[in-house]
Amino acid sequence: MPENVIEIEHLVVRYRGKTALDGLDLRIPSGAVYAFLGDNGAGKTTTMKILTGLAPPDSGRATILGLDCWARATELRHRVGYMPERPRFYDWMSVGDIGWFTASFHKPGFLTRYREWTERLGLDPTKRLKDLSKGGYARVGLALALAPDPEVLLLDEPTSGLDLLTRREFLAGLADLAASGRTVFITSHSIAELERACTHVGLLREGKMILSTTLEEVRKQVRRVSLRFTSAPPDPTGLGTILERNGTGRFWQVLVQDPDPAAIAALRERADLSDVEDVAVSLEEVYAGLMAKSVAPAESSGGPPMVWRGPNPAR
Repeated sequence: MPENVIEIEHLVVRYRGKTALDGLDLRIPSGAVYAFLGDNGAGKTTTMKILTGLAPPDSGRATILGLDCWARATELRHRVGYMPERPRFYDWMSVGDIGWFTASFHKPGFLTRYREWTERLGLDPTKRLKDLSKGGYARVGLALALAPDPEVLLLDEPTSGLDLLTRREFLAGLADLAASGRTVFITSHSIAELERACTHVGLLREGKMILSTTLEEVRKQVRRVSLRFTSAPPDPTGLGTILERNGTGRFWQVLVQDPDPAAIAALRERADLSDVEDVAVSLEEVYAGLMAKSVAPAESSGGPPMVWRGPNPAR
């Protein structure tokens, strides 16, 4: 197995003259649970279509397990499990029928595993698909994606419509899948819940990656620095790239990308400052801060863009 199970190089996709993916580069190692995050229209579903061989790129290349996603799509379907955001089946079939039907396109063992997954997901095999709730319909899609015993899982909003407990159980199970050597590529708007399961994170905006690294590195790269001051708040210049700055009264805090440890240490030495803290933030806060920075214009002073939440303590 190659070191990077999924590789995307200089990928460009256009729809009717509009660029959906703009030179996308991405590498995902074996055993990763990769959270692929972005706002609606960022290009996440288009990326999924390329990886599943449902559409060719205009230029660039995408491979899974060293195989070209477009040229070797048929071969990859036996090694890759995929669940689309809005799965569509033959609704006149029962839960059991759709597994039996789909098994005819797969290798032996598919139907047995499908039945095991439907039982784990609480599905009645005799119930017709058209009579299922949105969550039940999604569970069928999950069972079909997992039944091939895939080396790679591509999941496009797989927990949409699932209840809280089922959603958490499924996301917790991703760690077990990764531990067994599988690689998971997942998109979801449930960022807080996804943080518990993912090992790697990618942030996509307007078809371009603005961040792609391990979750551990994200927690090092984006920090929240907070403090209390006696007379005037400190100048954040030199701390790093300021994503947000806010506070109230004599409380001051900033969200900093690539913080300078020496500059933070200098804050601790100042007599007019107290309760200086440097802490990691949630993935949701990182997402909001970096997305805001990527679209906000620079301030008139030429410094980094600021997002003010609360009164400016310097005024």
